[in-house]
Amino acid sequence: MFQRIDIEFNCGKKLTTNGMKISALTRSVVKRNHAIIARDGYINSKIPGWTDCTVNVMINEAMGAGFCQTLVTAENGAKLEGKTKASQIFFYMVEGNCKVTIENNSRKLGKGQFVYVPVEKKYLFEEMDAQTQLLTFHKLYEKQEGYNMPDVQFGDANDFTAVAYSGDETLRLQTLLPDDLSFDMAGNIFSFDSGAHLPLVETHIMEHGLLFLQGQGIYRLGKHWYPVKKGDAIWMAPYCQQWFTAMGKEQAAYIYYKNINRFPTKI
Repeated sequence: MFQRIDIEFNCGKKLTTNGMKISALTRSVVKRNHAIIARDGYINSKIPGWTDCTVNVMINEAMGAGFCQTLVTAENGAKLEGKTKASQIFFYMVEGNCKVTIENNSRKLGKGQFVYVPVEKKYLFEEMDAQTQLLTFHKLYEKQEGYNMPDVQFGDANDFTAVAYSGDETLRLQTLLPDDLSFDMAGNIFSFDSGAHLPLVETHIMEHGLLFLQGQGIYRLGKHWYPVKKGDAIWMAPYCQQWFTAMGKEQAAYIYYKNINRFPTKI
């Protein structure tokens, strides 16, 4: 007769037939000016010099973005070794621990810590715990006349004051990189109390790439509304309209990239 079909609607949509999960469902969406990349759609890539690790390229030029975003998950003995060329890289520790050497400068990094690596610098990440996760943002560096290129920046998110956004104490913003014209990219952490939301639908020239670190909520991108949660990556092209509200029993937080501090036109 008729087969039994179970449907469950939540942030992790699931459809089963006779108890078997249907693999054709995903929350991932890729459109002209935005994308949601959920964990159920991650596919592994191999990066030269990045060994014994899983690399998920979540955002890059192939989808129309002007930068690259990856998530690296370490196995035992993992190493990330290379040299920045035309692009700078911002590395953020999502989970775990490692030793980082930039040129001859070595540090230990743990969860919530980061290092910004400017162009033409050798880097080595080693001594990683298994399941250590690193988020990376890569951007071609645009030098500003009259300013030197930035230096290597080590930091810990816990050391950066969370400032109320637009005077709203339920929205808190941490700016992790120096706010000066030598930098053409930013790395920020945005935290929302449950029920908190952006005060307006933003429409602007800056491009975003982000990773949800905690919680869940609803993101409006263009005219579309998406459930999002920890582990999701989002791309927003310039002028993609955007708005977010946090939902659930815990605060939501995401780390995000944006391009800044450069003349808005080449004309």
